[in-house]
Amino acid sequence: MTSTASVSSLQCRPQSVAVRAAAADQFKMASCKRIQVGEKSVAIKADDETETRDAVSHVVQVRDTMSRTSLRDALLNALTTLPGTRRFHIHVLVSAPRKHSGLFPYALPRPKVYLQDILVLLSEQKAEDAPRVFVAGIEAYLYHVSATGCLVLNVSKLDSTGQAAVPSPTATLIRAFISYYGDPATRPINAPHLWVHLFARAQNQYMFPNSSEHKGKHPLTDVKLCAWWRRTLGDVAAELEPRMGEDSKLKLYYVLPGYNELEATQTLLAALPSASVGKKPSAPWLYTHPYCQDDIPLPCSDFEVKEGHENLGLFIPSFEDDPKSRFIDEIAHTTDADGVRSPQRKRARTFTRTKSTRDEEAFRDAPTEKGKDAEKDKEESPQGELGKVSPNEFWERMSFRQECVSGAVTGFFVMGISTPMPANTTDPLAPQPGQVSAQIIKRVNASLLTGYEFPDFERAVKATESLESAIKGLCEGVSPVPPVSMKPLSSAKPLSSAKPRSSAKPFSSAKPTSKRVSPRDKTPEPEASSSRPYDSLPKTPPRRHTRLDDSVVASPNHFPEPETSLDTYQSHIYGTVAVDNPLPPTKADAARVGEQGADTNVVAPKVTVLTVRKKKKKADD
Repeated sequence: MTSTASVSSLQCRPQSVAVRAAAADQFKMASCKRIQVGEKSVAIKADDETETRDAVSHVVQVRDTMSRTSLRDALLNALTTLPGTRRFHIHVLVSAPRKHSGLFPYALPRPKVYLQDILVLLSEQKAEDAPRVFVAGIEAYLYHVSATGCLVLNVSKLDSTGQAAVPSPTATLIRAFISYYGDPATRPINAPHLWVHLFARAQNQYMFPNSSEHKGKHPLTDVKLCAWWRRTLGDVAAELEPRMGEDSKLKLYYVLPGYNELEATQTLLAALPSASVGKKPSAPWLYTHPYCQDDIPLPCSDFEVKEGHENLGLFIPSFEDDPKSRFIDEIAHTTDADGVRSPQRKRARTFTRTKSTRDEEAFRDAPTEKGKDAEKDKEESPQGELGKVSPNEFWERMSFRQECVSGAVTGFFVMGISTPMPANTTDPLAPQPGQVSAQIIKRVNASLLTGYEFPDFERAVKATESLESAIKGLCEGVSPVPPVSMKPLSSAKPLSSAKPRSSAKPFSSAKPTSKRVSPRDKTPEPEASSSRPYDSLPKTPPRRHTRLDDSVVASPNHFPEPETSLDTYQSHIYGTVAVDNPLPPTKADAARVGEQGADTNVVAPKVTVLTVRKKKKKADD
């Protein structure tokens, strides 16, 4: 199999030991204490051996950051293995890290968490003169808990338009995406522990509105989707195991609420044919949750929990549009009426107050040591019923949730990886090359969900051209191209997640005029009788956000927002690769080759076909 790829700046990460030795040699040989970092010579002032070692460690981290393969290049490398002749164009948007307080909203004390938004859009060009069209997309969130050295990767959405050539690049794209963060050689943050979370729920479309109207898109059913994710994560684990050292650990967990282990195993194995089982990792799949194990540290594992102050909020992470988050919100507000606590009853006021009465009241109202301890314990106690529900009970009760018993099979999948990594002394909020502002990703995502449609090839091409031009315009700092106004289909149905966030700014930066602009045609409401699957199933209300105190709200970032430019767009965000590989043999060709290359000494098993004769009825005399 041969392939031709045109990828810019594909680099491999050097070995840390070799880099450290080379850096130390340069310090010994150079009297002026200068060291080479890339194409620049950096001067470091060190008076003693300790400062010299610290300077060497800092330079090693700088070299590792500069030489580490980017996410864009890793995805393009994986796409070069696909068969066929076509060209891929990819846009990778990664936001700068910022402080986030919503991953463990009920943890006491609240851990320091840093969040990065990730958006990947892949378009395909079947010929050199053919137009581009979006074929796949990924929306994910990366959380960094620096206190425990844990990364939490939440794959929020994965979708395709059905416009890609066969075979589809969606599976290859998501495998390369998870492997990039799972492989210690390419992981962008020096965190030794990684947790990958995803929730499988079958829907017609996730990121590309009305893409299910295209005849080439075949959404998977609920059981097949869960089986597909189990096979995909198993393939990623099988690829990562040879790259991990002896001290590394890898665990795989999954739960299908409402099914026991035997039922879940038989259901998923029967959903996919035996030929597409995929690679089998050495780590077995465990039908349980990862919150009662101690092999791989959890994000809040360093918290000292006092007796009687057990808190479920230290175990269950909260993600957007996740049943776990909605359930833990309800548990935290179980003792409150609609989330509002009744005010305490005030003491009755007396009409006459003598000096002795005032002294008695002052003595009675004075805080005692016992009262202070009780008030402190009350502040440290978990909210609602979080201190009474264990992780095992939480997952047992998840089987009775509306989203899990409404008729469609859902699945929770978790992969834990622990690998030795060098200590990271850099500021987690320090921006890296190629990162963009989180507002740019929000504007692109909101425009994708509300301003474009992908029901057929023509509209998908127009939407791809407009959105790719808008991304480039945002990076250059110019006014982006406004979304194309398209008349929606009569049978199109709006997405439940298509509403933009309140913080998202309008996509067009043009100044408002005095003229009144007619609004865009809205997609009609769904009809009462729907033939699509999963449209008539009941859904839980959106998650109830709790208001945080001013003392625990994340402080602002002391680093400025990254400024994007055309060089950033071409070097880190946009990439292209041309693929020219032979097509896989069809089933008929494979059968013909198997007959010609079969061993003549092997005797085929004899098959006896039995015929059944119907018993003739006797004619009535």
